[in-house]
Parts: sequence; C-alpha cells; structure tokens
Amino acid sequence: MKIAITSQNKREVTGHAGKCRKFWIYEVSEGKIGEKNLLELPKEQSFHESSTHAEHPLDGIQVLISGGMGGGLIRRLEVKGIEGIVTSEKSPDKAVAAYLDGSLERLAPHHHGHAH
Repeated sequence: MKIAITSQNKREVTGHAGKCRKFWIYEVSEGKIGEKNLLELPKEQSFHESSTHAEHPLDGIQVLISGGMGGGLIRRLEVKGIEGIVTSEKSPDKAVAAYLDGSLERLAPHHHGHAH
C-alpha cells in the first residue's frame, strides 16, 4: 500500500492538496511503515493544473492525506480508487501511523470556489 501526504514545506502536513507539489510517499506492508520518499511535481502536474482524465504520478497510491482539499478533488481521487482524507494532524509520520491504527482525525472536505 502507498500513502501520500501533502507536505509543501517538507516538514508538515499542508493544506490545499490541489495546489500542492510536494508529497511524502509512504510504503506500507503488513501494517508497518517501510520506505518514505519525497515526490516533487512540476506546477503543471499539480491537481489544479493537470487534467482529470490524464495519468498522474500519484495514480499508484491508495490514500492521500492532506490538511485541506475540496469535494471535487475527493471525487477525482475516488474515481481512481484513491481515498482522500482531510485531517488537522500536522506531523506526516503521525498522520500515517494514526491512519494505520484507525485513530486519524478526519475532517470534512473544504468548500471553496475558484475563479477560472
């Protein structure tokens, strides 16, 4: 299983998953955290800039945890079989551990509009 965490500053779980370009990717096997690698995307591959129909570097994950994302991104992830989770937890390591043991605080998706 692969779990991605939005972390624009490389230290904390950050909000606005749609514009985020830096993600910690955790490899999980048999409920235990293995490798942790940083994925850095160019601006055009952020969720806001990329096509919902195109392949995406995060397509191989099963869970995306962020400090904030809207319902549109949650639905986009669901179509690809990815669970989108919004949380107030700031530590990426603690967020993954809490997800795995079932104690991660889950918040409602954010409602926001965009001027396109």
